[in-house]
Amino acid sequence: MASPFDSLKQAIEECGKSYDLERIEKAYKLAEKAHEGQVRASGDPYITHPVAVAKILVDLGMDTESIEASLLHDVVEDTDVTLDEIRKNFGAEVAQMVDGVTKMGMVPLHTKEEQQAENVRKMLLATAKDVRVVIIKLADRLHNMRTISAKPPQKQRDTARETMEVYAPIAHRLGIRAIKEELEDLSLRYLDPMAYEEIGKLLNSKKEEREQFLKKIKEKIAARLENEHMTVHIEGRVKSFYGIYRKMYMQGKNFDEIFDITPCASLWIPSSSAIMCSASFTICSDRSPIGSRTIFPRRSRICTSPCIPR
Repeated sequence: MASPFDSLKQAIEECGKSYDLERIEKAYKLAEKAHEGQVRASGDPYITHPVAVAKILVDLGMDTESIEASLLHDVVEDTDVTLDEIRKNFGAEVAQMVDGVTKMGMVPLHTKEEQQAENVRKMLLATAKDVRVVIIKLADRLHNMRTISAKPPQKQRDTARETMEVYAPIAHRLGIRAIKEELEDLSLRYLDPMAYEEIGKLLNSKKEEREQFLKKIKEKIAARLENEHMTVHIEGRVKSFYGIYRKMYMQGKNFDEIFDITPCASLWIPSSSAIMCSASFTICSDRSPIGSRTIFPRRSRICTSPCIPR
């Protein structure tokens, strides 16, 4: 029977980045032993949680030390393992991150001033001396939100509100759009389930139209870059549920009035070359009509984030 570590190992092997698997497996074994007998609300062995957090960090391209710390992030708080043991076995850097995640978990979020979410966000960010600690905490919260269906309804709503007000804005500040949008969407699902369901039905009704448009725009961009002898990987995304929710329910717009429900095509350059990334950005900056739409970059970060035509 495959162990939880096997799925993490596979994710590491498929990501294309070099990791110290020996050190990561050592952290996993300590966490597995420490959490032995503990289960989550879903009934799954507790070790599945730190492994899932570690896999999220692998997807983000975090380093070996971050993966080790993510596997160990709950052992000091929830088991008999001490911070000194972690420092002795994994070094001061990993121990500091584990300690940072533990301290962030101690920041009071449910207080009479909880409406001042900005103060809480500042407190959380100030607590972490290493930005990797914040990212581990975001991955921790993301997995907890993905599995929150096992919690009682009131706990679901409380956690969702906390996530929407505190954690999603932190992810936004750090520029981790994928986590920010998923946290918002998962929170919306429990804060306004009827609206969430309605948006899902509306998106499904437009699925064929979106797929056709996406195919057309990807072909257009690929052809243009191929003419310049450039190899690219093009991905598409649909505006998030919460993004649509804000426009429909907060701005009073009709579903068909929301321009960017149509998928955006995200252009990724498989190269560390700033020149190549800049060149592709320039090519896509040249407006090119597709039907009634126009392609132009909305945002770009050289070689790390997508040029996003819409």
